[in-house]
Order: sequence, then structure tokens, then C-alpha cells
Amino acid sequence: MFDRYEAGEQAVLVHVNFADESSKEDLAELELLVSSAGVNAVDVLTTSRSAPHAKYFVGSGKAEEIAASVKAHDANVVIFNHALSPSQERNLEAICKCRVLDRTGLILDIFAQRARTHEGKLQVELAQLRHISTRLIRGWTHLERQKGGIGLRGPGETQLETDRRLLRARIKAILRRLEKVQKQREQGRRSRKRAEIPTVSLVGYTNAGKSTMFNTITDSHVYAADQLFATLDPTLRKIELKDVGPAILADTVGFIRHLPHDLVAAFKATLQETQEADLLLHVVDVAEANYRETMDEVNAVLEEIDADDIQQLIICNKIDKLDEISPRIDRDEDGVPTRVWVSAQTGEGLDLLSQALTDCLGQSMVSYTLRIPPAQSKLRGVLYDLNCIANEAYDSDGDWVVDIKMPAADWNRLEKRLDQGLSHFVDHH
Repeated sequence: MFDRYEAGEQAVLVHVNFADESSKEDLAELELLVSSAGVNAVDVLTTSRSAPHAKYFVGSGKAEEIAASVKAHDANVVIFNHALSPSQERNLEAICKCRVLDRTGLILDIFAQRARTHEGKLQVELAQLRHISTRLIRGWTHLERQKGGIGLRGPGETQLETDRRLLRARIKAILRRLEKVQKQREQGRRSRKRAEIPTVSLVGYTNAGKSTMFNTITDSHVYAADQLFATLDPTLRKIELKDVGPAILADTVGFIRHLPHDLVAAFKATLQETQEADLLLHVVDVAEANYRETMDEVNAVLEEIDADDIQQLIICNKIDKLDEISPRIDRDEDGVPTRVWVSAQTGEGLDLLSQALTDCLGQSMVSYTLRIPPAQSKLRGVLYDLNCIANEAYDSDGDWVVDIKMPAADWNRLEKRLDQGLSHFVDHH
């Protein structure tokens, strides 16, 4: 279906500086994206404009300069660091005599190369189809007339209409399959909720070091590389936290500024782990000069997927690249951790991270001393099953005196389940 270009291509990059902050893109990020796609940049052309040109996005003189550069370097693709309209893409292709790709197309291509799981592949295909459906005119110019000729006359359908219909059908089929995958995930999440296992989700700008962090914490081997969008599919692992017990850690796709809307929509399921999390670990590459901007970008995407009200713990990663910064935990006035300074690569500060995780998730823990009479041996069994006993002894009356620590949710459940409630047994001495 797709004329996917092969890796190792020669590309001419085009970057336009706009005065308007909101349409500004980062050239260094484009170069990172291009190398992540396995493309070789042979030339970079930059220009400044106050607004995009309707026909070529850049001025017509610049468009000719791009065409000349393509010819001189024998390039086979032109990549713009901006979103182009279908007509701009076609006009540029006509003048450059080669493929023209915009930022969205490039990100989609990287996603297509990286998707590993069935769901990831479906989501990429969905985003690609949505992107391509607006650009269908390309490639069918020789068939724009109604199909004619002997044996083909009749009401007829142009090739374009046929394609649109096929695309619509394929998109519907993918959405149905994604819905099924989502239901399966939903069940997994429900059973975790029932077991009251907290979920911690890693979020952050692409290439901030989330997967390295994930591998270090969980001691697993998720694909991690110094390139954009190394992780596409959500990976879940169980971790054990002191005083909290088991928790689920989820690694998710990296965010990027001006992430195409099709992609945000297509990756809703991947980001669902983020929406349902009890705590977000916002991984930030503090060695980057503009890390504050990237944090804002991540928060903007979180807002878009309704996950901005979840408690966040900011992880200032890659401190090994900075001088005079040692691992530490920053706390707010209530003593709740807000930032942890660590290096996932060298492992510095990871003990502090698990301490901060325990503090954040342990807030929902309760501790009590209970005095339980011998007649209530059944309750003893329940407490043993919950594995929440910190200390136990017997007093002179034969009562069992026990210190317990358990998640507040478990305590509330027992309160409802027992005839006289657990608080009846709390020792207030």
C-alpha cells in the first residue's frame, strides 16, 4: 500500500524559521529524526518567512534552490521540518522531481520501522492511512478519467474513488481490531485494580532515557537506543517496592513537540496506561539545554489525553553528564518527593528513586495496632493472608496484639467485609 522508502537514502532537509513561536520547530530535532529514520542528510537548507507560501510552503526562489540541491547531490527525498498540505507536497514533488516528505510523514515512517507488537503495528497503519487518505491524488494521474473502454463502460468508479473506499474499509477494520485489543488491556487493568496493585507510568520527551531507566529499575531488556521513538509499544513489568509491595511499571512512547494529531489519536491505547496510572514518572534529560521547554511539551500532551491531574514525580535524568550535581530528592512543604536527580546509565541515585517511589505510593498506606481476642481467630487468618503484619505479641488476657501496615484500600475493604468492622479492634492505648 505504501511506497515506503528504503533506509540509507540521501535527503535534502528544509527548515524554515518563523517569527511566530508556535510554529517554530527545532532543526537539531529534525536531524535526530532523520538519523533515527536511517536517512542520510546530504544538505540542509534554511530560510526565514513570516508565513508559509501557499504554493510551495517556501518561496518559489527557495523551491528552485531546493530542486537544484536535489539535482546536485543526487538526493531522492526532500524532508521538510514542518507540516505540508497535500497540494504543497505535490507542487514541490513536481519541481524537485523526487519524493517530498513532511515532518508528519517522517515521524510516521519512523513509527512504522519501530512498531514491534501487533497493536503497535495496527496503530501505525491507522495513522498512516489517515495521513495518506488526504493525499490520495498522488500516483493515479493516469487513471483520473472514469474507467472506459470495451467491457468497462458503465456507471464506473474512478480509481481514486475505489481507493478511498478501500481505505475507509481498512480503517474501519483496524479500528475494530484496536477496540478488541483495548478491551483486553482494560481487563488486565481491571484485574490489577482488583488486586490493588499501583501502576507507575514512565512519561517524557522522546530520547529522555525512559527505556534505559525502565531497564535499570526492572532489570529487563527492553529495546533502548539513543534515537527518537525507540519505544513504541507499552511494556509492563512488575517491581517490588519496600513497604508498598508489588507495583506495575509501564514504559510508554516518547512525546515530541507538535506530535501529529493522527498519531496522538492512534496511540491513545499506548497512552491509556498513562491515563490510568497512579503515579507518573516524568523523565527529563537535564543535560539538554532546553529541557524546560521539552517538559512543557510533555505536559501539553498529558493535558490533551486527560492525564494532567495525576500525581507526577519528576526524574531529572543524565546527571552523569553534568558537573557538580549529585543524586538527591527534592520535596515539597508536606515532605512529598517532587524531583529525584539520578542517572539511569550509571545507576547513581536509583536507591533514592525507589525511596521516592515508596514515599509517593506509600501515602496511601495505613498503620494500626490491633488487639484481637482469641475468639476472632478467623480475622488472624485474613491478616496473615494479606501479609501486612509488622509485629505481633500476646498480652496477659490472651489477646493477640499486632502492628499492621496495609494499603488504605485493603483496610477499607476489610471494614466493609467484617461484621463489626476492623476499627473495632484498634488499640488506642
